[in-house]
Amino acid sequence: MRRWITWSVTAAVVLGVAGWIAEPYVRDWVLVRGACDGALPGDAVRQLARNGSHFTEAESVTHEELGEYGCVVTFEGDDVDHELLLRAEAYTRRDQQDREFLSTFREEGFAPQAALPEGLPGFVDGFGALQFVVPCPELGEDDDGRPRRMLVRTSFGRDALWGHPAVYETAVAVVNSASDRLGCGAEKLTAPEVDAGPQAPTDDPETVPLTGAGGTGCGWAARAGLPRPQQWRLADGTNDAAPTGRCELFSSAEDEDAGRVTLAAWYGDWSNRLTHDDNGRKRSLTATAKCAGEAANFALGADEIPGVGRAEQRALLKAFAEDQVRRRDCSDLRMTG
Repeated sequence: MRRWITWSVTAAVVLGVAGWIAEPYVRDWVLVRGACDGALPGDAVRQLARNGSHFTEAESVTHEELGEYGCVVTFEGDDVDHELLLRAEAYTRRDQQDREFLSTFREEGFAPQAALPEGLPGFVDGFGALQFVVPCPELGEDDDGRPRRMLVRTSFGRDALWGHPAVYETAVAVVNSASDRLGCGAEKLTAPEVDAGPQAPTDDPETVPLTGAGGTGCGWAARAGLPRPQQWRLADGTNDAAPTGRCELFSSAEDEDAGRVTLAAWYGDWSNRLTHDDNGRKRSLTATAKCAGEAANFALGADEIPGVGRAEQRALLKAFAEDQVRRRDCSDLRMTG
């Protein structure tokens, strides 16, 4: 009898210690399981947190009548200086979306951006957030007769493992959940099967020789008749499902300063302001078209590059816009001037 009592007390002590040690991990499991209204993939979110860190808080709010949804998850640890792990914001009203795009696309629209894998309807903005725009068939049309859409912006904290593929799985789960919460009815997105996470916008993007760029989303440039084609490199920032995209051309001639030509496309009526000056006049080296019942706008920005004057720039913009119009099944392409 004494032996049984001794074993029971010892076991209780061991179980108590084990429970005390495991408690933070139990709290992590419970918090992540309920975070963002239970939408987050637990394994993916844990992969975004640094080893040894623990989740501290999760909050979400839905205002369906205002077309707004938000979610925040925080964490802490010895190597964590910035507590934010994830912040998501979703909007189904046009004025809210226009406000977000106004903040994202400054400097006449030539703001930093990077492409997401083909098929994901979004892009990476200059702050490293993933922005998605999806149709909302269950919300019908707005007051101007345009199909309603939802914008979802997912951002990750500085100490989150942002370059991990789990970023896509987490962001896609948030978009799908926000669609349900706001009555959007968007078709469910699927995370891509990739080995790395998104790439942040940079002034030095990955490039390929222009002469070998025919199979990229900017392959039109290889056939555009640029002078000295062997001295050009190209960065492909296109995604046919995204609300924006760009092609960037870099001159690499040894006897002159490196130059850059940027061609950008934006889809949606919100983008009209990007191609007009403060007086409402169309800026030069821009073009417009109609895509899915809304405006699409295109523009070119360039350094001074020998052999690439105004006429050559206009020809590049025309080739870029024509390629985008063909790829997106748009119509009524018009060049400025």
